[in-house]
Amino acid sequence: MSVKRLTAGVIATMATILGFTVSAFAEGRLGMPKEDGYWLQEAASEQAEKIVNFNFDLLAIITVITIFVFALMFYVMFRFRAKANPVPSKTSHNTFIEIIWTALPILILVFIGITSLPLLYYQDVVPETKFAVRVTGNQWNWTYTYPDHDGIEFTAMVIPDETFKNADMRKEAEDSLSKFLGYPAKLNARLLDTDVRLVVPVKTKVKVLLTASDVIHSWALPSVGVKLDAVPGRLNETWFEIDEVGTYYGQCSELCGKDHAFMPIAVEAVSQEDFDKWVARAKAEYADAATTALGR
Repeated sequence: MSVKRLTAGVIATMATILGFTVSAFAEGRLGMPKEDGYWLQEAASEQAEKIVNFNFDLLAIITVITIFVFALMFYVMFRFRAKANPVPSKTSHNTFIEIIWTALPILILVFIGITSLPLLYYQDVVPETKFAVRVTGNQWNWTYTYPDHDGIEFTAMVIPDETFKNADMRKEAEDSLSKFLGYPAKLNARLLDTDVRLVVPVKTKVKVLLTASDVIHSWALPSVGVKLDAVPGRLNETWFEIDEVGTYYGQCSELCGKDHAFMPIAVEAVSQEDFDKWVARAKAEYADAATTALGR
């Protein structure tokens, strides 16, 4: 058992003794890029796990191809150099070799197709989900609506840079976020954190309905394996299911204007119990605001 997991276990035990839930005591796992990282983010869903595995398969294939091509180049340069072949061969073609270099790439592409098409189908076809979240991209923020929970609606904005630099402002922002979530929370990443977060329960299939109010945006959450364009006048749909409690970060991945780099995504995955408590609070504050805005 690693020190990290042992520490997490001790914290969970302390939280239970003190009468708090684990998610209320600590934010749990962080789905975000790591400093000096060189690989994909750790998968937090079955979707992301399939993508990571497929990426590894492609990496293995291209590595073998690269090694083979370089080895062949060096062999040809050594074997058929002018010094070793004072009289050059006049061979123009070799039927057997031509068949191989035509058939082998076809077989490689067929293998890639056999492994990629099921993954594309798995991502594209939305299974039966528990509820939906409507995500609207704006220049430059995200509006989240819960149509199955009395129209809870709020807009998530990037946390300003000065907030991270000023201890008092950061504490105020963390207190505001904690009030929104219903348990202690902290800001983790400049340019990735938002003043409020999309809240979803773990181990629950959630449908995401994507659109935009102005230009094309793209809702991307790498550790969950989701990336889909938000297009004005069109409603695209995808889905995800997060395995572990934690905070997962993403960004708009479609160049959408001046502040494209300041349009982060923050998703808070909580237990079903914590999600139900959050919904009860959010209905009182955000559902009424959405209803008023619609003039109802």
